[in-house]
Amino acid sequence: MHNIMEKIYLKKDIENIQRKINMLGKTKWDAVGFINLRVFTTILFTLFLIFVTNISYLLLPLLVILYYFSFYHILITRKLKIREQKLDREALYYFEVLTLTLESGKNLQNSLELTCKNVHSELSSEFERSLNEVKVGKSLIEALSDMQSRIPSENINNIIMNIMQTNYFGNSIIDTMNNQVDYLREKQILDIKGQINKIPNKISIVSVLFIVPLILLLVLGPYIINFIGR
Repeated sequence: MHNIMEKIYLKKDIENIQRKINMLGKTKWDAVGFINLRVFTTILFTLFLIFVTNISYLLLPLLVILYYFSFYHILITRKLKIREQKLDREALYYFEVLTLTLESGKNLQNSLELTCKNVHSELSSEFERSLNEVKVGKSLIEALSDMQSRIPSENINNIIMNIMQTNYFGNSIIDTMNNQVDYLREKQILDIKGQINKIPNKISIVSVLFIVPLILLLVLGPYIINFIGR
């Protein structure tokens, strides 16, 4: 089946799908399994439209194409975005605890181990997985580098990169972490302000769609009733 899919799909496309699936965290799918499911369900959807509905043959291919790409968007792109947002929310607290642990005088690996024991989150689980890889023979730098391929957040990957570079060149990791925590804190504040600034727009849309028509109905209702009653 893998060989068949490699003939139908470009190798780089399969690798790209697999890379994104790896960023979803724990999942039972691989790239080929996902492609098989998408193709199979698209065929079923096409047969359903042909034999069950009276849809026109001009609209049929448009709906099939829409389903095909929506399948990828819903099961991968959308889930990646949700996971990225979740990891970003967890990052500030995790790295704050890590920084405090480093300031107590422990080295990076011991600080990561202690932080993972005290912080229970999806991000913490990813670091814990990297630490387990160190126990079976990988270097800490290799394990953290591999971890980047499992993280969809660019912010967190930049922090991991800074940690690796600081650890490799022997610079002050505490200064690096303090800078990264400050950045995360400022970014979180800006994100909250951005969400607050969007509220008036959302209220305006709700007003246009629901409140304004209701007011017009209340004002014009008696005239409409009189007109119908004639």
